[in-house]
Amino acid sequence: MAAQLAQIGGVPVLILKEGTTRTFGREAIRQNIMIAKAISETIKTTLGPKGMDKMLIDSLGDITISNDGATILDEIDVQHPIAKLLVEISKAQDDEVGDGTTTTVVLAGELLKEAERLLLKNIHPTVIVSGYKKALEKAKEVLKSIAIKVDRDDDESLKKVAMTAMHGKAVAGVREYLAEIAVKAVKQITEKRGDRIVADTGYIQMTKKQGGSMFDTQLVYGVIIDKEVVHPGMPKRIENAKIALLDTPLEIEKTEIDAEIRIHDPSQMQAFIEEEERLLRDMVMKIKKAGANVVFCQKGIDDIAQHYLAKEGILAVRRVKKSDMEKLARATGARIVTKVEDLTEKDLGYAKLVEERKIAEERMVFVEGCKDPKAVSILIRGGLEKVVDEVERSLNDALRVVADVIEEPCILPGGGAPEAEIAKVLRDYAAKVGGREQLAIEAFANAVEVIPKTLAENSGLDAIETLMKLRKKHKEKDGWKYGVNVFTGEIEDMLKLGVVEPLVVKTQALKSATEASAMILRIDDIIAASKLETKEEKGREGEEEKETEFD
Repeated sequence: MAAQLAQIGGVPVLILKEGTTRTFGREAIRQNIMIAKAISETIKTTLGPKGMDKMLIDSLGDITISNDGATILDEIDVQHPIAKLLVEISKAQDDEVGDGTTTTVVLAGELLKEAERLLLKNIHPTVIVSGYKKALEKAKEVLKSIAIKVDRDDDESLKKVAMTAMHGKAVAGVREYLAEIAVKAVKQITEKRGDRIVADTGYIQMTKKQGGSMFDTQLVYGVIIDKEVVHPGMPKRIENAKIALLDTPLEIEKTEIDAEIRIHDPSQMQAFIEEEERLLRDMVMKIKKAGANVVFCQKGIDDIAQHYLAKEGILAVRRVKKSDMEKLARATGARIVTKVEDLTEKDLGYAKLVEERKIAEERMVFVEGCKDPKAVSILIRGGLEKVVDEVERSLNDALRVVADVIEEPCILPGGGAPEAEIAKVLRDYAAKVGGREQLAIEAFANAVEVIPKTLAENSGLDAIETLMKLRKKHKEKDGWKYGVNVFTGEIEDMLKLGVVEPLVVKTQALKSATEASAMILRIDDIIAASKLETKEEKGREGEEEKETEFD
């Protein structure tokens, strides 16, 4: 619709700008649901251990191969606002709990698909939204009732959670090895803040280096700095390192204002150079006096200062990233100092070993053997660059789910078991609610079953038959533990198989999917402004006008 018109006293009045488009009523809702379903269907095939991967090629020709929901949606450049909204919920899920991004988007798509059927029966969108909200509250109750409390020190359970998160990724062959690294890393950085236990995975540094095999991935109880020692004359290995962290340049800083120095004879010039040297030597001596034998500097280090540091046998690294400096402070116990004059022995950190090593043709400085590091590093290796990237994504998921369980120690069986249990309880609950909302709650029950159904579909099983077997099993006593074993096609006890996931991941996925579908269902009018002309287009139009004038 080019412009919105209104009749006032028989005279048409222009309300919206020329070029504005408007879609409203059922047509707007139908269009939005169609877009959401398209996005959901795109990533549906990546769900589960037997899910497929997507190859994404960006405008520069860079390739990403992944089956991680958040990565896929982030890489595909979507245009439609509803598609962007789904990308946002997958990002929110990733930021909040670090896993369950595919589940969230698939659920949102299915909730809208079920809502579409109800809209055709003339049920108002607000009734559907209200029913979905009630169903969500009930679903959260169900999840809490079947959640199993675990001990934070139960490494075996934490390992199972990490391995489940990495199922179906390219790293399937090294899952156990990587899960062990993930558990050790998260437990190392866990700390108590007041009454809460906090596991901030931001303090786990991941350094990627192509080459070697995935089994060469290692956990370092310290920090890896992707820089080399600044001077060839410096030692490359220092044991029992006393580390100074400087957020100040070891250089003579230039003045803020332009200054002019007039020198009339060579001796003045010599005195000027000598004074500069003396200042730099004094800086190095202050570092030496404090007892430091390793220096990490966030800013630059002058060539003369490098010479004196090398002379004193001090290993130095310059232009270290701010985030790495913070990790070094947490790992070694050092304090970041902003003035060399203020450096004392109390500000120094400790590490058993600081060493420069050559990894895949690049030199890196390893700071390891810290007493009780609250920051650790994982050096990721793999034969191909794409493999290294996928190992990083898989490890990130594993680290986040382990952290989720440490912060809230409750787990659920996987394999679609919680969804099947929710659907069973909701169908009974819907009958008690009655009215039109009953239909919305039943629709919610049908929608959550998309997870076990998709797991079966992606594994080449008969989805309907598998779903029927699962429903039947959940009616039995202790049936809530049973899910789909995608490798055998049978309905089995997921707890025995070690397929478990954190309670917070599942709860957050249901919340995000319900909120997104409710928001989309409430939109009944889309008014899009006309696109702004680019300068190029305007210029082109101007040229065309000139041409016609001359003609």
